[in-house]
Amino acid sequence: MTFANNMPFPVADTEIQKTEAKLGIQFPESFRRAMMASNGGEILTDDDAWTQYPFLDESDRKRLPRTCNDIVKETLSAKEWEGFPGQGVAIACNECGDHLLLLPSKEDGAVLSETIYTFRHEDGQVEPLTGSITELK
Repeated sequence: MTFANNMPFPVADTEIQKTEAKLGIQFPESFRRAMMASNGGEILTDDDAWTQYPFLDESDRKRLPRTCNDIVKETLSAKEWEGFPGQGVAIACNECGDHLLLLPSKEDGAVLSETIYTFRHEDGQVEPLTGSITELK
């Protein structure tokens, strides 16, 4: 698996905090660090290419249009799919309507787990893909 960056801008922690407040959750630290370095981009796995959703970045006019397909907007859209986990947060999609997502940790439902899952829209299956975003780099 590889991680390719096609969005050149990093994102400030304050923008991530705004998203966390909107969703009422906290992102795992490894995901926060990866996104602070590269807000969006492409994730290539053995069997698919995924476009990663960015955090909305309203810090300047160049960043806003590049991040308007943000995690909040795309999560709300993904929740319209039958079987998408109600507490799931969509972080990427492929060209077929499937998503990569994060789910709340078992220890604290307000904190998302490091594990990245796939959601297959055709059958509603949710399966673990990898233990952390760092495994996709």
